[in-house]
Amino acid sequence: MGIQKEWDLDLPVYLFHEGNNTKSYQLLGAHTKGIGDTVVFRVWAPNAAFVSVVGDFNNWDADINPMYPFDDNGVWECVIEEGVKKFDAYKYHIESTNGSVLMKSDPYGVHMETRPGTATKFYELDSYKWNDAKWMDARSSTPIYDKPVNIYEVHAGSWKRFSDGNFFSYRKLADELIPYVSDMGYTHIEFMPLSEYPFDGSWGYQVTGYFAPTSRYGLPEDLMYLIDKCHQNNIGIILDWVPAHFPKDANGLYEFDGGPCYEYADPRKGEHKSWGTKVFDFGRTEVQSFLISNAMYWFDMFHIDGLRVDAVASMLYLDYDRKNGEWIPNSYGGRENLEAVDFIKKLNEAVFREHPDVMMIAEESTAWPMVSKPTYLGGLGFNFKWNMGWMNDVCRYFSLDGLSRKYNHDCLTFSFFYAFSENYMLPISHDEVVHGKCSLIGKMSGNPDVPEEYVQKFADMRSMLGYMYAHPGKKITFMGQEFAQFKEWDFESELDWKMLEYDAHKQMLEYTKALNKLYKETPALWQIDYSWEGFSWLVSDDNVNSVLAFRRMDENENEIIIVCNLTSVERKDYRIGVKKGSYELLLSSNEKRFGGNGKVPKGKVKTTNVAMHDQQQSICIDLPANSVLFLKKIREVEITDLKSAGKTTKKAAGTDSKKTTATAKKSTATDSKKTVVKAEKSSDTALKISPKKTTKKSHIKEV
Repeated sequence: MGIQKEWDLDLPVYLFHEGNNTKSYQLLGAHTKGIGDTVVFRVWAPNAAFVSVVGDFNNWDADINPMYPFDDNGVWECVIEEGVKKFDAYKYHIESTNGSVLMKSDPYGVHMETRPGTATKFYELDSYKWNDAKWMDARSSTPIYDKPVNIYEVHAGSWKRFSDGNFFSYRKLADELIPYVSDMGYTHIEFMPLSEYPFDGSWGYQVTGYFAPTSRYGLPEDLMYLIDKCHQNNIGIILDWVPAHFPKDANGLYEFDGGPCYEYADPRKGEHKSWGTKVFDFGRTEVQSFLISNAMYWFDMFHIDGLRVDAVASMLYLDYDRKNGEWIPNSYGGRENLEAVDFIKKLNEAVFREHPDVMMIAEESTAWPMVSKPTYLGGLGFNFKWNMGWMNDVCRYFSLDGLSRKYNHDCLTFSFFYAFSENYMLPISHDEVVHGKCSLIGKMSGNPDVPEEYVQKFADMRSMLGYMYAHPGKKITFMGQEFAQFKEWDFESELDWKMLEYDAHKQMLEYTKALNKLYKETPALWQIDYSWEGFSWLVSDDNVNSVLAFRRMDENENEIIIVCNLTSVERKDYRIGVKKGSYELLLSSNEKRFGGNGKVPKGKVKTTNVAMHDQQQSICIDLPANSVLFLKKIREVEITDLKSAGKTTKKAAGTDSKKTTATAKKSTATDSKKTVVKAEKSSDTALKISPKKTTKKSHIKEV
């Protein structure tokens, strides 16, 4: 067969084979060519003996549209001048060198049949008009590290469903999910994988169409619409992405041209037996171009704001989930997959080179160092990492009864030894509320069938969430936990929304909403998440009483005091060393509106000259049982301005009074009364606006 060439494609083809084509979705797949109905198909199948395009347009006849080698390295091409229509189904008919015949979906196809169908559909992404310029501009204006990030993790097929059990479409999700998330106060939605996958039970983590948004919920433009509407409502979008492995489905990447192609040839590197999946060959340059281009595709074409990269640990370690004798060491005799390490760095460098304002989030569960540090410092190049250690420790702690907690105090304090070693996110994800692990409320200590313990479980969960929101790090919460759904997550049915008919669950929803609002509006809780400059301990060692207290600070030195009392015993007159001044309560998990008993500190709390916790002064407060308190230090400037406003009021009233007296001599008593009323309004205005006039940073001082 002769090699057909288009000289303007020489460079992208060369870069593809070198592993440096970050837009290979523009080269491979099916695309219209020039003006008219001509469609060109290109596919990489380096070990194939014969390839043709079969589909609705040629009655699935392998002899009608054969493909020809585009180069010497396995790229095949076929040009069909007419007959291919939008939504036509097609596959690649591949005959391998060993004589087997395969029918494969297009690895670069952007739309696929809805399961159980497995064919690719001819479709081009050129019609959607985006309206999110304001969001995209704002995204690049401030580093994401310095913003509140509070993520609501969603499985699109089971958040809500129609009454007949059918999925919500992307557009229906836009109508229902966006108002809910906006009202709740979350900043981002993270969708579990939306690339096409055949098996519902994989939740999307066994992908067969990496470039195709799953057609379960609609067309690619419908997903664009959902993302666009999220951005217009100031909600960011993160997608789960699965570059670690792929399934063995006959239509997918598995032995694509009759032998190992996208996967490692050696099963000791190329297979996860317990998952039933194959591992990408991270050292193969064409596979690098495929995966990096796929990541770029979601940023370029769908305007997403981040990728949560799944199963990073399985990529990094050659012995991951493998027994002795089932893996081969690297060239230095170690267990690190050096090819995967290089690929991950290359991936992150490529993404941040073009999209420096997005999130690349590693779901990495080991102690691998510098996961979220730049590659030029020796890191893997992600900018965030899930803190799985924190999650395990916290869930364990709150599963214990009150008597046991004093002996496990380190479950809440240990994370601070390493909290600033990475850019952490604190996850309460789907993995923690399924497969017998219980929902979050189910993890809390106590028997829900015993009334007292039922109430205690909700108090515990409020305390856990309060501790989580106060802890340094961005936040992730899986759907259903915001209202304390009791049953585990089930991908085959919608959330247990009927629980909101019960007061305890409605109150938990209101508490979560209030926490979200407090978090978003309080820079001290997110502005300095990754440095000791934003955090300091007040009480870390009171394990006997199971009490914690610490400070969070923002860049303007505004501070929040968080006090956690994590047993069912109220602590009267508990003294905490703090900076001199006055403090007021912002939020208590024990408020009646949240299901607590209403015992909360009242009014402002002033420090006294009692030294405590390395501070010259301290406050004395009652700590409600099983509660978290958020206290705000009142700035001196606020107090000073209130006094100044009072003086201004008196002065204004006095001046206006003189004017009124003078005017009264020349006018009637009625006019005099009107003038006095005007003087009172003038005084009120002075009181309201004075504090705003003196809040420059250079004038702010602490007491």
